[in-house]
Amino acid sequence: MHFDLSSKITLERVPERYYRPVDAIDKIRQTQFEKIDTEIYDNEIQGSKQIALEIAKIIRKKQDENKHCVLGLPGGFSPINVYEELVWLHKKEGLSFKNVIVFNLTEFYPFTSHSQHANTYIIQENLLQRVDFNLDNFHTLLSNENNEDIHDFCQSYDKLIEEKGGLDYVLVSVGLVGNIAYNEPGSNIGSRSRLMLLDDQSRADLKSFYNTIDEIPTLAFTIGLSQLMDARQLTLAVWGEHKASIIKKIVEEKADDNVPASLLQLHKNAKIVMDVNAAQQLTRVSHPWLVGSCDWTNKLIRRAIVWLCEKTQKPILKLTNKDYNQHGLDELLVKYGSAYDVNIQIFNDLQHTITGWPGGKPNADDTNRPERALPYPKRVLVFSPHPDDDVISMGGTFQRLVDQNHEVHVAYQTSGNIAVGDEEVIRYISLMRNMSSKYNKNGADIDAKLDEVLSALLGQQEMKPSTYKDLLFIKGQIRREEARSACRFVGLKPENVHFLDLPFYETGTVKKSNLSEKDVLITMDLIRSIKPHQIFVAGDLADPHGTHKVCLNAALAAIDELNKEGIMDECRVWMYRGAWAEWEIDYIEMAVPISPEQLLNKRKSILRHQSQMESAPFLGNDERLFWQRSEDRNRATASLYQQLGLASYEAMEAFVEYIFK
Repeated sequence: MHFDLSSKITLERVPERYYRPVDAIDKIRQTQFEKIDTEIYDNEIQGSKQIALEIAKIIRKKQDENKHCVLGLPGGFSPINVYEELVWLHKKEGLSFKNVIVFNLTEFYPFTSHSQHANTYIIQENLLQRVDFNLDNFHTLLSNENNEDIHDFCQSYDKLIEEKGGLDYVLVSVGLVGNIAYNEPGSNIGSRSRLMLLDDQSRADLKSFYNTIDEIPTLAFTIGLSQLMDARQLTLAVWGEHKASIIKKIVEEKADDNVPASLLQLHKNAKIVMDVNAAQQLTRVSHPWLVGSCDWTNKLIRRAIVWLCEKTQKPILKLTNKDYNQHGLDELLVKYGSAYDVNIQIFNDLQHTITGWPGGKPNADDTNRPERALPYPKRVLVFSPHPDDDVISMGGTFQRLVDQNHEVHVAYQTSGNIAVGDEEVIRYISLMRNMSSKYNKNGADIDAKLDEVLSALLGQQEMKPSTYKDLLFIKGQIRREEARSACRFVGLKPENVHFLDLPFYETGTVKKSNLSEKDVLITMDLIRSIKPHQIFVAGDLADPHGTHKVCLNAALAAIDELNKEGIMDECRVWMYRGAWAEWEIDYIEMAVPISPEQLLNKRKSILRHQSQMESAPFLGNDERLFWQRSEDRNRATASLYQQLGLASYEAMEAFVEYIFK
């Protein structure tokens, strides 16, 4: 089974030559807008392997010189695969860590030794305790509880680094505001190790790793920028589409202490290693015509024309030969002969993406329609990672499919139980207890269980493991009933609502298990039973919590396996995006218009998920509620189509076809 097919999605649309130069001259041309050395790999695994090999090379070189190798390492999730590769090199190739000294770059304050989120724990658990490392050579930013002079402690940490000969190599990651370690925006390039008050954005970045907001640290020790700049070699590791925006600032804009990682442009030996998802907004990937000749596919031409419309503030059909020549798109004039010919092609291409029949229009010519006319009605399966992503991301399309008499099924891949606030449970249990006291006089066992959970939530007794399991069950049931309510509002049959409760999610904590064959087999069984003609999946590679990507991989792995059996022969797979980002217009292959009334109904279906309104633990970094984000996103898509000279709609939902054959 293939468990990471989502990593291939972007690569289908980004030719390798745009991010991997063929020679030195090609690299100079492609990276002309970049102010720091960058290496782009197909995925995080490949990039992590390369980083691990570089670290191993430095360790071995120091061993040959009979010297210690001093490393600065981070916690968090970005370096986990690097640590896995180093452990592999130790076990399979005999890489020894006996000469290695490690300095932890950051640590939360106050430190709790049992916390799995503590960087000290992450570094030791994932690397140091799995190799032949002398733990006496591990130094971390843990102030003595009785030491009231934080300043002296930090100075002694810097002095210890200097006594060990300075940092030979530093591996760092970056936050969404450009902070490295916890050097927040505005940090001075000469800053030393210190205790930092985490700003709101940095704390928001940590939301996905903690069960409640109250658990998120407010303070952290961090190594200073001056120590990072003095390191003999430094690598910034960046993975994922959600980092693409900040990476563009770091790599292509001027060094600015408001984006601390951009100061690495001034480092004597620093580079950035990223996957192609994180590189999406770099000029050589997003606008390759600005750095050289292109392989002009229809998708790339569409992207270039949309960009040209934005530059000139013109709709497609008003672009001229002069516009093309002045903005570096003269290649297209050579290819097509005139601006008019290019304009007409792209205008028609975009026009053909628009359809009010997402399941296909029966008895119609479907030559230029995104979806087939037949069979009709279709069996449609919508995969929803959490019990609200279906209506948030494609609520208007969902409603159209039901109204147009297709046999629609929804599969909620996870319970979403940890995303229900404790206050919601208290409210529901109080209601259940009041109802029980009136109507269920003999329900002593149930009442006792409810009292146990309620007392634990109110802090009147300890939360036992069995009680916590019951709490998660109640939270899961809350989300199930909200999903059923939304489906009833849309008009879906109760028997067409499926709850998969994929095992990878059911850990009871924010940290999930890896995708397994069991998750895929559950998904395969459902697809076999429905035999759909259409499948919708969440293509949210920018999901900051990671659950969407795992759910996508579960669905794609199941589709890949079933394709070998012939079950997918009559099926098409469409990807939607959720509350974090929308498909860029050059990717969109189906755009479903939404009227003002339909948009209001979509909002009402989202509001059925009451536990995910203001009190939801994982709203992410966007302060807007999910229905607000969704409406703004859908309106923005419709507005862009209008600006390009196409029909004006209230809103639009966008989809990209996943090609699996």
